[in-house]
Amino acid sequence: MVQSFETLAAIRFGYGFKKGAPDMRDAGQVLAQLRGADVAMAAFPTPDYTERRGVYTHYREQVRRAKKAGKKADRALRLDVQRAKRARKHLVVRDIHARFARAILSDTGFRERLAIFWSDHFTVAPKGQWPQILYGDMMDAAIRPHLAGNFLDLLLAAALHPSMLIYLDQPKSYGPNSPRGLRSDKGLNENLARELLELHTMGVDGGYGQNDVRQLAELLTGIVTTDQGMEFHEKQAEPGPETVLGKPYGSDAEPRFSDIREFFYDISRHPDTARNLARKLAVHFVADDPPEDLVRAMQQAYLDSGAELTALYEAMLEHPASWGALGGKVKQPFGFVVSGLRALDVSRDTVANMGISGTRRMMSIPMAAMGQSMLRAPGPNGWPEEAEAWITPQGIAARLQWALVVSAVYGAELDPREFVQTSLRDAAGKTLILAAGAAENRNEGLALVLSSPEFNRR
Repeated sequence: MVQSFETLAAIRFGYGFKKGAPDMRDAGQVLAQLRGADVAMAAFPTPDYTERRGVYTHYREQVRRAKKAGKKADRALRLDVQRAKRARKHLVVRDIHARFARAILSDTGFRERLAIFWSDHFTVAPKGQWPQILYGDMMDAAIRPHLAGNFLDLLLAAALHPSMLIYLDQPKSYGPNSPRGLRSDKGLNENLARELLELHTMGVDGGYGQNDVRQLAELLTGIVTTDQGMEFHEKQAEPGPETVLGKPYGSDAEPRFSDIREFFYDISRHPDTARNLARKLAVHFVADDPPEDLVRAMQQAYLDSGAELTALYEAMLEHPASWGALGGKVKQPFGFVVSGLRALDVSRDTVANMGISGTRRMMSIPMAAMGQSMLRAPGPNGWPEEAEAWITPQGIAARLQWALVVSAVYGAELDPREFVQTSLRDAAGKTLILAAGAAENRNEGLALVLSSPEFNRR
């Protein structure tokens, strides 16, 4: 059964239906969601890099003072430590809450889906207090501003964000022949170079070799993080030119960041990069094994446009393969939770006032039980896309349990017979419609819809 355009647009390219949200009636309207200001981010802002650094610095200072005082620490000092610790934890949960709130309440579901897609493409799994505090800044400072721009700008912002640099140990990478490398006897770290080629641009099957990884790692030396963010320190950079993919970058003169930017420009326009990005997007939105002609059309549009992301999206949205029947993809836990709360029409005030405990209880903890913990991606390659990764006995049980809880909390005024129609429209099968109407009580009927295959697939 092929669903209407409005249903396909809402479920495949958004986070499902929400009462009052406008229907998308053609591909142009879907793409138009990327124009204009980022209303969702403005509605739920998060601290900038400077404020985050201040929260962490203050916390470390209070801990230092308490340790210095030892057993002589008075009650006021202990309270200062507790308050600083709460501020640190609150900032991390605020970032998580913002991701959920923006997706749940936004009328621009395609923009929200792209934000999560690119966040996963540039995966960071923060470990430690400062990386966790810093993590949310990458979404708001590096990813969301560049969703509809040129891939070069997104690549530079995301791959060189301090969160990514710390995650991949780039500050620990020293040019072996650099002044700092020779003085400290520290050497090269290839993590960032490898992930840049393997994950962020050309893909695991791209036409590069180990020597390209090493040469790129040498080119990237000098990129470090400071209290001000990312900086380039010539004294840590490997002197001389490096050759990556057959092209030399740099010279015998002093190392320059502009040489690194030149490489980013070239790699953003490489055919392997175009194909990797096209296939990843098609896999995420359309099918675990997307049609080859869809991938080729997207790849060509990207190359013809000079790496413009809107051209890539437009080619996907205008291809007939993108508008086949639903059911080929399984919603990841984040998408399931978001679409469930949208379907239940949870109010803006309710979402905004969830706080730390509400965010953890209703969203992040259930999501982790379903197999997707917000800050714990399994590796730099992000979360799996294939259905088999999410349709597991434990994952299904967690989804059903969550559906029962949220139906009881937020569905007191809803009729399951109407809910199945408003939440799925023509994506609801006859069996599900009958079952929702025949449920013993309201709570079970709503949970039945939320846990159904139709609702869990897209």
